Amino acid sequence: MHYELPSQYYFIKTLDTNLINKLDKNSAFIYRNYTNKNFDNKKILLFKNSCKKKGIKFFISNNIKLAKNLCLDGAYIPSFNKNLSHLSYNFPRQFRILGSAHNLKEIRIKERQNVNAIFISSLFKQNKNFLGINKFKLLINLTQKNIVALGGISKKNKKKLKLVNCKYFAGISFFE
Repeated sequence: MHYELPSQYYFIKTLDTNLINKLDKNSAFIYRNYTNKNFDNKKILLFKNSCKKKGIKFFISNNIKLAKNLCLDGAYIPSFNKNLSHLSYNFPRQFRILGSAHNLKEIRIKERQNVNAIFISSLFKQNKNFLGINKFKLLINLTQKNIVALGGISKKNKKKLKLVNCKYFAGISFFE
């Protein structure tokens, strides 16, 4: 069976099951909480099961071993994580690894980490990693990996994603 990546990714800091009803089946949650290093496995499993009932994928950030042990849909590797140790693990067939990058050097690192999709930021949000449409288009042509647009995507500028030929996007404020 072919595994299609979800088209929308939603970054969350808390495992609130009320959020699940707001998304459709072609969505995924990425639990990203860098302030609390101690994970509550029971809460994660409860959230995972709620997502599974609705058909939503669930990933955890920066902890591949935990994602594998809890049988999540996959893991997300942030741009600052350049570790390659996960390459020695055996993963289930449907397990996906996602990664983020801001420039060509980080894209090459994510390719070495063997990710299934690369989140490239920041497309619209004008911060220190701001790329804009033209630089974003140049970067996505330098890799064969699936590309997820990230940064400043809102309901107003979602149609602009067609300009960069990107069918996947991620955000925080888009879904609120």
